[in-house]
Amino acid sequence: MTEITTLFTCLHSLLTTTHYRQLIMISEALLTMTGRITMLSISRWAGKGGSYRTIQRFFMSRIQWDELNWVITKQALSPQGVILAAGDATTVTKSGKETHGLGRFFSSIYSRAVPGIAFQTLSLIDVTARFSWPLLVEQMLPKPKQDKSTTPKTKPSKQGKGRPKGAKNKNHRDVELNAEMTQVKAMLIRLLELTKGTLSVVYFVYDGAFGNNAAVQMTRQVGLHLISKLRNNSALYFKYSGTYSGKGRRCIYGSRVNYNNLPTNKLLSETTKKQIRTRIYQLEVIHKKFADTLNVVIILKENLKTGKIARVILFSTDLNLKGDKLVDYYRLRFQIEFNFRDAKQHWGLEDFMVIKEQSVFNAANLSLFMVNVSQALLAISENKSILDLKARYHGLRYVQEVFKILPENTKPINIKQLFDAIPVLGRIHEEKLAA
Repeated sequence: MTEITTLFTCLHSLLTTTHYRQLIMISEALLTMTGRITMLSISRWAGKGGSYRTIQRFFMSRIQWDELNWVITKQALSPQGVILAAGDATTVTKSGKETHGLGRFFSSIYSRAVPGIAFQTLSLIDVTARFSWPLLVEQMLPKPKQDKSTTPKTKPSKQGKGRPKGAKNKNHRDVELNAEMTQVKAMLIRLLELTKGTLSVVYFVYDGAFGNNAAVQMTRQVGLHLISKLRNNSALYFKYSGTYSGKGRRCIYGSRVNYNNLPTNKLLSETTKKQIRTRIYQLEVIHKKFADTLNVVIILKENLKTGKIARVILFSTDLNLKGDKLVDYYRLRFQIEFNFRDAKQHWGLEDFMVIKEQSVFNAANLSLFMVNVSQALLAISENKSILDLKARYHGLRYVQEVFKILPENTKPINIKQLFDAIPVLGRIHEEKLAA
């Protein structure tokens, strides 16, 4: 399995000799094995030197996964193309009570909060190749439970009309970040440190969870432009374009955006397919809770049979970004979901059974690291999917084991024919070669 050794050559300086050897051994086992991916099953496929205790020690070691991911990733990214930084959180369901960081987190698969652990992930997306490369993975901790017995009970105060007495103007640029945004900010700073001098990242793409002023200010503080999504009923306003009356404060807000009567001169495109008419508008608007002017793209989808209309509002803090690119960049954010799918389906993100903090951190990072490794191997091989890649390595393992049991006085055999024929068993995208 020379491809793994060749690919990992550049990682040698980032690891000790022991960890480097163990990482190659575990990666080959993950590419070869079938079934659930746990420390015990890895040890069964790791071969000589891969005992269960060795695998346990590896999962308890401190490893700079961000640097390993970056070395693998930067070989595949083009410095001349547009590179996006994308973020998202994923939830892994877990039972029991001992796993570090166990709590209740929202899962989009179940559409509700489920018991488990969650991980915040940042990746780099190549706009030209349209692939996501996960770079940083950190565990999210659940919100601390409040003790209701010690919390004083206060009667809700009645808020009258108008502004409360003594209230002062708020500077929307001075925001207090919650735990999630604080974590993401630190991760973005680390990501920019890794890519400094190699890539120029301009945009940070996140889902609707970051469609608020605090997320905008956090992103601008690290020097990036945010691309995200607003609520479909957000109160947006045009800038006031009238003349100053000469008295009082100058007007800031003009007319409110009417989603049922958008300006025709702001229409970017209109298409109709299968009785669904799609109209895309681009506006420069302001929001009373945002400190910055927003570059907004409104997507209206109308069912011509039923008359029902669906609305999506995307925005960016870059006022010069064209609407078609804004939509395309936000669509590319979904590539990180494919990373989560591959990590859970093929590389053990849903399978690991460790409970200690360092082991949980290593297990999650190993799964996303193998996503990068598999994408790098697919780029230099004839395989077209991870299933094909694993089928090939599974077959190669059987060939190696067959040669180990052959007697020394065996007649000459065509080794190349065996290595060509057996590894293609189980592939789905290529024809099986004749034996």
